[in-house]
Amino acid sequence: METWFYEVVSIDGDYANLRRLDTESGDLKLVARALLPMEIAEGSRLKYEWMQYELVE
Repeated sequence: METWFYEVVSIDGDYANLRRLDTESGDLKLVARALLPMEIAEGSRLKYEWMQYELVE
């Protein structure tokens, strides 16, 4: 399974906009906050692996 890295660009209510860090794509991915760690904030970095998001420092 692949591992992808994201940055939280913005949080809008129950959703967060994520930008992939490991590609040159400027597209944002809209993800329900229920799928993300509770402690995220704008600028947080996430690792997506095995269909789960994990906060990375």
